[in-house]
Amino acid sequence: MTKKVIIFDFDGTIADTLDAVVSIANRFALEFGYIPITPSELLKLKNLTAREILKYSGFPLFKAPFLIKKVKAELKNQISELQPISGIEMALEQLNNQGYHLGIITSNSQENVSLFLNNHDLDYLFDFVYTGVTIFGKTTIINNVLRQKQIQPQMVVYVGDETRDIEASKKANIKVIAVSWGFNSTEALARCNPDILIQHPSELVDAVNSLNGGL
Repeated sequence: MTKKVIIFDFDGTIADTLDAVVSIANRFALEFGYIPITPSELLKLKNLTAREILKYSGFPLFKAPFLIKKVKAELKNQISELQPISGIEMALEQLNNQGYHLGIITSNSQENVSLFLNNHDLDYLFDFVYTGVTIFGKTTIINNVLRQKQIQPQMVVYVGDETRDIEASKKANIKVIAVSWGFNSTEALARCNPDILIQHPSELVDAVNSLNGGL
């Protein structure tokens, strides 16, 4: 396949889910044995990688898949209230109009993503949605998608809001655009050296096109 493909993370990149996820996670704090996340604590966590967060919190890694499953189930009840990141809809439409093929790789559930996209009339923009539980990164899922879709790594740009998105993209040998409007802070993202770091969805199309020579 010689398509030029833009793969997006979902939570925090397309969907504004951070407040909802934090609220849900806090409800499970007692059950899973961690301290609820306060606003000041959240600012601190935004500057940490996924591994650093686990080390900082003392949260056992083996419990993470169970917590993620519960958070996704609870998030389903709030999907109708969640909104796209301001400005992302226009950017997605412009990329689609320019002939890019769009996809999503996320640790959220297929059902949640489909409901959200349908609620906001965005489903027609995406060629594929792949989901899976990923604690530290999405390299395996990215590689599986590229193999199944017969897409060459040099034809792909990944767009995500977390340091683990950058790390996974580098391991998969694809270019990555980091976005600062999601979970991780600008400083944390910059430390991981993405190909491009942007601050607002209005910058996305130009960022993709500037990497187009490498696609």
